[in-house]
Amino acid sequence: MMKERSFPIANIYVPAKLRGTLDPAKVEKLAESILEEGQQSAILVRADGERFVLIEGLHRLEACKLLGETTITGLLIRARQH
Repeated sequence: MMKERSFPIANIYVPAKLRGTLDPAKVEKLAESILEEGQQSAILVRADGERFVLIEGLHRLEACKLLGETTITGLLIRARQH
């Protein structure tokens, strides 16, 4: 079972494919929710050298950035082996 942990937001890379799906209104609504209730679900990242690549959770990541957070709760997953 994967264990949630804290990741430095500055070390998370967002692929261009994901960046294109960003909805600023959704980010603001999510930021309000995080402010009131805390982060409810972890983002998914994979290791890539010294940084982490975002797999899932763009709006949660951007909401935490908007709130001035420096870390975010996430799960580290393995890259697919081909």
